[in-house]
Amino acid sequence: MEESQQLEFKKSLAERKELLETISAFANSKGGKIFVGIEENKNGSVKEIVGIRIRGKEIENLSNEVRQNTDPVIYPSIEVKEMEGKSILVIEVKESQVKPVFAKIDKLPVAFKRIGKTNQKADVNELRQIISEGMEFLWDSQICEEASLEDIDWEKVRWVLRKAKTERNLDIDPEISVKEALEKLNLTKSGKLTNAAILVFGKEPQKFFLQGEVRCAKFKGTRAVKPFIDMKVILGSSYEQIDATEKFVLNNIRKAAWTVSGQVER
Repeated sequence: MEESQQLEFKKSLAERKELLETISAFANSKGGKIFVGIEENKNGSVKEIVGIRIRGKEIENLSNEVRQNTDPVIYPSIEVKEMEGKSILVIEVKESQVKPVFAKIDKLPVAFKRIGKTNQKADVNELRQIISEGMEFLWDSQICEEASLEDIDWEKVRWVLRKAKTERNLDIDPEISVKEALEKLNLTKSGKLTNAAILVFGKEPQKFFLQGEVRCAKFKGTRAVKPFIDMKVILGSSYEQIDATEKFVLNNIRKAAWTVSGQVER
């Protein structure tokens, strides 16, 4: 066994930067697996299975770190397996349907591609090619892998169906099952929820999309600099965010009142 287009070895989890580079490269190509706990030779073959020691919430922390440092967010499969009596961490990354996938390296977003056994930064022309390969995929129509019907707020679905029925003559019975309603609204794919379904009807969308929020700030003058007079981070579903954002704006703008000659004063 040796490193290849879809296989990478890492000696330990301390190689965080290299792990993120490989995850970006795999996501931008055909996917792949990273075996952590294996030391490789210069030619990429296995030199020694050193194994790793998993402490506390290390796997959960690694998963969160990958999510926070990839854009669009990557949800890798992380498992502990045994090789020669030692624990090995296997990180599986699927090809992303939304490309390019950037990794935050030294706080800067960088896209990588996989060439043979190596990860290389994608230049402008290569980014254009990666983007063209992913043009047919729309993020909001992609499957939200970790979500289930339990993550959907049925009351939100029912409210929207009733509103759409009275205001837009939508021909969907508000009392049908949540699964059937989402299917009719094209918010499922292969029996699974899409990203749009979670953003619009999710009980807690930010559980899946950390960036799915609205940040509002009121500042003095014409430049958005601190200190802010007022600031609010708005979470929840898309509908809730729209309403809360409108309220923030209305609460933070000047309102005029005046009298009209010859009419009753207000």
